[in-house]
Amino acid sequence: MVSGQRMIQAAPDIFLGWGEYEGIHFYVRQLRDMKGGIEIEPGKTNVKALPEYSKICAWALALAHAKSGDAAMIAGYLGEDESFGEAMADYAFAYAAQNERDFRALQVAADTKRIHTFS
Repeated sequence: MVSGQRMIQAAPDIFLGWGEYEGIHFYVRQLRDMKGGIEIEPGKTNVKALPEYSKICAWALALAHAKSGDAAMIAGYLGEDESFGEAMADYAFAYAAQNERDFRALQVAADTKRIHTFS
């Protein structure tokens, strides 16, 4: 767990680690990341900032995933045929279709006042 977390971090966390004392193993990490973020509160959140904030989160997640894999080993595991690429494309189209269904359901919920929207 610690090794994986260290691998995906953009910056080192001096508090992340593990140890052992008298045969008891401990996992150690900081309790508060102090790296910034936003709190989403009805009536207080600037919703115009959410797309930019989402882009930053996506960039951090992509960076973490890019750092965590061994490209040569993954390529060797996947082989040279097109089955993985085709499976990923099928998944992407199915995921996009589900996103569209979910968004339509969200729009209906907002239009019928089942949920509160930020405006």
